[in-house]
Amino acid sequence: MGISDRIRKLIEILREEDLDEIEVRNWFTGIRVARRRRNEAEVAPAVETAAPEPAAATVTEEEGLEEILSPMVGTFYRAASPDLDPFISEGSRVETGQVLCIIEAMKLMNEIETEKSGVIRKILVEDSQPVEFGQPLFLVESA
Repeated sequence: MGISDRIRKLIEILREEDLDEIEVRNWFTGIRVARRRRNEAEVAPAVETAAPEPAAATVTEEEGLEEILSPMVGTFYRAASPDLDPFISEGSRVETGQVLCIIEAMKLMNEIETEKSGVIRKILVEDSQPVEFGQPLFLVESA
């Protein structure tokens, strides 16, 4: 069954069971289908997929900055170990592929890399804090 067939099946289940959201995960990949209700008569499904790739970014309305989102559930760490300096700090210039942080998931340390160059304007998560999939971690100003 291809990815589009899986998405269609999830949308079908979403409608049949009158659910607002459904998510299926397999290791570090997943598909999340959610519907946004504008009013009770109108329903628009939204589809989101996740994979163990560099952190995704979305544009925020806050000063034209982009959010770098967590690609997984886990524990956020700013450095490779407690006795080392953080990978980045607020004001740090980052280049594509640079490690921003580590997210520990199921005893595995996953290095989270940036997809584009820019300047880190705000770190939104404290060290050793649990994070959710899709949670904003950083605000970055594109270079």
